[in-house]
Amino acid sequence: MAAQKAERLKAADVCQIAQVQPYVLRTWEAEFPDLGQSMDGGPRFYGRADVERVLKIRELVYGEGLTLAGARRRLEEAKTERRADAPAEFALVDATTRARLRSVRNGLVAVLALLDKPAAGSAFALVAADVARTTPAKAARRSKR
Repeated sequence: MAAQKAERLKAADVCQIAQVQPYVLRTWEAEFPDLGQSMDGGPRFYGRADVERVLKIRELVYGEGLTLAGARRRLEEAKTERRADAPAEFALVDATTRARLRSVRNGLVAVLALLDKPAAGSAFALVAADVARTTPAKAARRSKR
């Protein structure tokens, strides 16, 4: 079947792959609005993920005897379970590296706190606006006076 190789399939192709009638697919589209993509209100096109989802819905409805609401709940539960498991599966750094990064962060926060404190015994405060307005030429004229 050459239609399976295309990135976007029409509803008739999806019906043939899933072995369901077109009215069944339209009913599923009403229950799962994000199923397929409509181009400017025209016919829907389906990608690989949509076809896999249609096949999963078919399995839940016909194989396990669930209603469409039950199938939707089951798919949502599976999605939330995958989200909860995902960070543990794809950890980029190990616990030792995470601990080192925390200590570096704490050190940087301590340095920032030291920089924010006014220095004891300082007789002046440096103001950025005064420095920006003073040019080397102005400073030289002031020193000659």
